[in-house]
Amino acid sequence: MCVSSSLLRAENIQHQKNNCGKAWVAYMEKKVTIVIPNYNGKRFLDDCLSSLERQTSKDFETLVIDNASQDDSVSYIREHYPWVKIAVMRHNLGFSGGVNVGIGMCTTPYVLLLNNDTRSFPKMVEELIKTMESADDIFSVSCKMIQFHDHEKMDDAGDLYTCLGWAFQRGVGQPVGDYREPAEVFSACAGAAMYRRELFAKVGLFDELHFAYLEDLDLGYRAKIQGYRNVYCPTAKVYHVGSGTSGSKYNSFKVKLSARNSVYVNYKNMPLPQLILNAPALVAGYFVKWCFFMKIGFGKDYVDGLKEGISTRKKCKKVFFRGRDIRNYWQIQKELWENTITYIIELAKRKL
Repeated sequence: MCVSSSLLRAENIQHQKNNCGKAWVAYMEKKVTIVIPNYNGKRFLDDCLSSLERQTSKDFETLVIDNASQDDSVSYIREHYPWVKIAVMRHNLGFSGGVNVGIGMCTTPYVLLLNNDTRSFPKMVEELIKTMESADDIFSVSCKMIQFHDHEKMDDAGDLYTCLGWAFQRGVGQPVGDYREPAEVFSACAGAAMYRRELFAKVGLFDELHFAYLEDLDLGYRAKIQGYRNVYCPTAKVYHVGSGTSGSKYNSFKVKLSARNSVYVNYKNMPLPQLILNAPALVAGYFVKWCFFMKIGFGKDYVDGLKEGISTRKKCKKVFFRGRDIRNYWQIQKELWENTITYIIELAKRKL
């Protein structure tokens, strides 16, 4: 894991100095801390925060990590939602850096990461807690994310990863009714997911080198290597706008970072024999993606991202290979093959 630990400690210590006293002790009395990263997301905050006021479970505290917003988000929250605690960063730490600060400030058993462009159903927190408490080997629980502007279609039912090096949102664009059952997933989508806080000490935090995109997949991957599970909870539901911060599904910034981070994910988590095994599929996957991005005008950005990933990969700390995890690596490899088939099937459904 590549985490700017000095920055995390500095921001964490500064915030604790500013928030000492009885108010801070309240965090210890709850089961969940909801951490919401925010960067110029004022237009989404009413939907997001007011929906948390209507939760059936009150066993949570809410913490907004503001990544140096310039749209008066902080003053708006303080005026309209005084029950929300805020940590203001001096500059934009990205999704990974922002949520790492939030996780570092938590003392509750569970951490719920929530995008600012979501609106939660009333039982969301309650259902996530139930699922998390159903088994000790669960690292993360992913919500049922429904498209904000089309309530009949799925946005995300947990994330999957393929041997082509492609990550994808399970169920995206499919009918909401098709994803009513709990399921094992490759990783939780950190846009609306609960994590077991104590396991961050074993698995590590979000990789700050990613800044944004695929950081949740990387985290889920590392948890799976150690034998922990990531699951999907269909009764914990949120509406999700999608690309609320980046502004669009495809843009130069997003394409380049996603390409770079895809190199990091494989380099860090696959031991050499697994990289060799998957090399033909990975090369094919990168080529197909390049063709796609060339078609829509982002081919250069994609290639630049891959080049940056390859040239800077050694900044990442590879997951230490342990012989006792061989069974987990084999299970992951089978999932990579199975998920490739699932992706092809879901893509065909969307096209039809």
